Amino acid sequence: QVHLAESGGDSAQAGGSLTLSCATGGLRLNSYAVAWFRQAPGKEREGVAAMYAGAEIPFYADSVKGRFTISREHAQNTIVLQMNDLKPEDSGMYYCAADFWSRVGRDKMLTHAYTHWGQGTRVTVAS
Repeated sequence: QVHLAESGGDSAQAGGSLTLSCATGGLRLNSYAVAWFRQAPGKEREGVAAMYAGAEIPFYADSVKGRFTISREHAQNTIVLQMNDLKPEDSGMYYCAADFWSRVGRDKMLTHAYTHWGQGTRVTVAS
């Protein structure tokens, strides 16, 4: 059974950095696409970063390009989101998602493409 567990959410000042981790279990990452989504209160969940885990090809929302980095830690089967130069608008619940890359296809930044989700971790950025 696929299991995803996020950690690393915290409060930070604008301009600061946070590192989120998504521990994965029950899946072979080489066959999956993985993504980070976030949801602010009253807003829809939006894709932040995604990766075809086997080839480690990353994709980013325009709002985070140059500031966020998605990566894979092979030894721990963990997907990491490094967030630098944080802004207040980066605040929200951050969720890790995964599904077979063949199913995700081009919709890697869209919620409907993913079957498996973690419970989320909260990020709060103060101005």
